[in-house]
Amino acid sequence: MSQSYEMMYILRPDLTEDQVQETINKYKDFLSEQGAEDIQIQNRGKRRLAYPIKKLQDGIYILMNYRANGKQVAPLERAMRLSDEVIRYLTLTVKDEQPAPASEDEESEAPVEPAEAQEVSSGSSE
Repeated sequence: MSQSYEMMYILRPDLTEDQVQETINKYKDFLSEQGAEDIQIQNRGKRRLAYPIKKLQDGIYILMNYRANGKQVAPLERAMRLSDEVIRYLTLTVKDEQPAPASEDEESEAPVEPAEAQEVSSGSSE
């Protein structure tokens, strides 16, 4: 059963545009080889970090969304941990929530408590 994942990783700010693209393609190809599908990548660009990481103030943020069965997450994170280009990464499981639209009949059948019942149950003592 495949599940949706969202991964944000931060690359060193001193990488050239070619090196950034090469790193992005490396992890995209890695996921493809492992059987992940529907891989979407957004390069969010260079941004200021909230706090210094490895004495760096800036980083290049990359957002990657994909569908996989879960076996790909650990090897991908291991590859990022061993990489010199990646300074931080975080993988999240995204829940696929598609609420069913409620029909008008279901809404009208919902029980409605009268206002009097709420006042009586308020616990006022006389």
